[in-house]
This record gives sequence, structure tokens and C-alpha cells, in this order.
Amino acid sequence: MLRTAFFFLLTLFTSTGTRAGIMPEDNGFLRNVIYEKADSVEVESLLRAETGTNDVLFYARRFVGRPYVAHTLEMSDPEQLVVNLRAFDCTTLVETVLALARTRREGGKTFAAFLRNLEKFRYRGGKMDGYLSRLHYFSQWWHDNTDKGLIIPVENERYFTAPLVVRNHYMSRHPERYTMLVAHPEWTDSIAHLERASNGPDGHYLPKSRTGLSRAVLSCIHDGDLAAIVTTKDGLDYAHLGFVVWGADGRLHLLNASSVHKKVVEEAKTLQQYLAGIKSSTGIRLWRLQ
Repeated sequence: MLRTAFFFLLTLFTSTGTRAGIMPEDNGFLRNVIYEKADSVEVESLLRAETGTNDVLFYARRFVGRPYVAHTLEMSDPEQLVVNLRAFDCTTLVETVLALARTRREGGKTFAAFLRNLEKFRYRGGKMDGYLSRLHYFSQWWHDNTDKGLIIPVENERYFTAPLVVRNHYMSRHPERYTMLVAHPEWTDSIAHLERASNGPDGHYLPKSRTGLSRAVLSCIHDGDLAAIVTTKDGLDYAHLGFVVWGADGRLHLLNASSVHKKVVEEAKTLQQYLAGIKSSTGIRLWRLQ
């Protein structure tokens, strides 16, 4: 939701005819961005920070305590790249953290460099081209970002044994729940086409019953790996995202933007305990930043 705080839109022109806020190295690459000045300042501060050996976990933990707010990307029509480090949902937390870590690994230190990577993660083919180019379903998100070489799946033939069949149709059957589809009902058929194109058998995941195994057994899983919770909810592939952390108890925990706690938290419960409280969850899949 737009608040009274001033937002910077990179599509606005200054009196000199240049686009306000665009750094020289952009060369017009990103023309439509919504952010607050505090976001750009914090991004550049984080890119200069000493992250230690695990940059993903470092950045994720920097946001612990930030408020959970849903639908933070539904701010503009036509689509613009939204940056918000003041509040997160589960997806924007993941995208922000990964974009920061990738930018840092590339040696980038500017807000512009971060914006390029955020766009790469969020949009099909890495290019923002309207609402339909946004990767709305996580199965589409992870395949696209794997194809772009941004992430790699974490797999283990011994323990990741539950087969997944994707049957996405939630958006096209419930367009009234999406602001942009209400405004543009003509897009619903396109959404349905994108759903059908990515449906079908889609590999294997770690069953809920095995998420409580020890670090020694699940050594293939690293701190800061991206985790997606597989769901039985009709029309959806995954229900929630976060980052896994090996706790002092030797068990997996979840760092996530939580709608239950209303903020970003590192769960005190083990991942197995957390999933036990969600009847529709069946397990998790994991990926690692390249």
C-alpha cells in the first residue's frame, strides 16, 4: 500500500531532462522503479558491509524483526520494479536477500547494480515487461532462475524421494483475488496459459517426515539454502518460502517473513515442528545461490 512517505519513481524527469535517481551506469537499463530513499541508502550500506563466509544468511538475518506485509508488489499499473526493505512478504524477502548476495559477489556496490539483480530474479528471462512477465508461481520462478544460472537445486537421491506433480491453476480460477487481474480481466487467459505450460511432473523433494534428520545425515543442506514448502492446497505448487538454518540443536530451522508472527523471524521451532503445524505441507525443496 502506498503510504504518505515520498516514493522515488525513476520514470519522473528532472528539470534537466534526465531521469531522477538513475545512476550513470544504468544507461536507461531500468526505467521504472519505486523505492524510498532509505531503501537505496540501506542497500548500498549492506553491499559495503563485511558479510563473513555466508553472505545469504548474513543478509537474511539483517532483516529479522522487519514487519510482514503482503502484496507489497501490487503498487503500480503498469508494472514497475518495487524495492522495499522496510517490510516483506516471504517472496520479496527471498528476492531481496538473493539480489544483495549476488550483487556483493559480483563486486557491485551501487543501488543500480542491486536493481539489475533484483529484476533478474523477479521476472521471466530477467526482463521486466509488464505484470505477466513477473514469475508469479514458485515452480516457474525456480526453473527460470535455474535456467539463468542464478540458483542450483539441492538434491539427494537417498532422502529427496517424494515425487512432485505441479498442478497450478489458482490465479486463473480466482482472478478476483488479484488486484491486477481485476483491473485487467483480459490477462487471465494469459495467466492460464502460463500455468498450463509449467504443469506436470517436476522432480522430487524432501518429505516432511525427514526434515527432522540431523545435520550429519542431511549434510547436502547448507545454512542459507532457499527452502520452498510443498503444499496440497488446490491449484498451488508451494505455499511459503524462507531460508534454512542449522540450529544449535543440530536440526533445521526456518528464517522467513512470517504471516503468523507478522515479521521476519528465525523460528525457534525446528523445521519439522513448524511443518507439523501446517496440515497442507508435505515437505520442502531447496536451492542454493550460484
